[in-house]
Amino acid sequence: MALLSFERKYRVRGGTLIGGDLFDYWIGPFYVGFFGVTTAMFAALGTALIFYGAALQGTWNPFLITINPPAVEYGLALAPMQEGGLWQIITFCALGAFGSWALREVEICRKLGIGYHVPIAFAMAIFAYFTLVVIRPVLLGAWAFGFPYGIFTHLDWVSTTGYQFGNFHYNPAHMIAITFFFTTTLALSLHGALILSAANPGRGEEMKTPEHEDTFFRDLIGYSIGPLGIHRLGLFLALAAVFFSAVCMVISGPYWVQAWDSWWLPLWQLADPGGSLPAPYPGPGL
Repeated sequence: MALLSFERKYRVRGGTLIGGDLFDYWIGPFYVGFFGVTTAMFAALGTALIFYGAALQGTWNPFLITINPPAVEYGLALAPMQEGGLWQIITFCALGAFGSWALREVEICRKLGIGYHVPIAFAMAIFAYFTLVVIRPVLLGAWAFGFPYGIFTHLDWVSTTGYQFGNFHYNPAHMIAITFFFTTTLALSLHGALILSAANPGRGEEMKTPEHEDTFFRDLIGYSIGPLGIHRLGLFLALAAVFFSAVCMVISGPYWVQAWDSWWLPLWQLADPGGSLPAPYPGPGL
């Protein structure tokens, strides 16, 4: 059955957070709403400023275009447009667009009478971006520590940040985040493969039921988390991966400035890196 055959049932008025009925309408399949308008405005302004920055830079090569944050000398102050001010305004527009999109999702959830799982999940992605361009630079005392908006320059920033804290992959939060990323991939691949195997049978065969899916994993590993459980697990794994990625960056610089392999050394060696090994404990009564 085509989605449009029952979509009208759910296109109800109300549920808006701001604006009442003023923006409570659809354009084709897209719900507008007050926050849809603000999303479009922030996104259009930010995109226009990126093109403006490209024009000032004198290149239209998408790999070379870059909008850099202010120099470290500006600290947390506003910078001139061509010396980082563009980056500050574009960052504000990006946060405005992302936040508006999340609130638009909230309004759609209210209309459909469903939970807020989608906007909450998206908010975690916004939090990761906010961490890199606001929280970490504020903790370090300068907008210069935010990442530049450009393909090559962004990759250079990632590489430089990693080398700055030698053996960056020894960062414990980085280890946890990567583990969650890999586990998310495993869980979603298993889930997607199972759904396709049951819902896309061979020609002439009937589509299988969730009971077949549960039985498969009970036979394979002795336990099935169930159709609802796998989605809860997938959401948890994905959000945890993003959260610990943000933690990884927040502690790199504001709270830890040495090479990350040093983090794993005993406390006595951190206090006196050049010192000799302490004498072994002789034991009681000796």
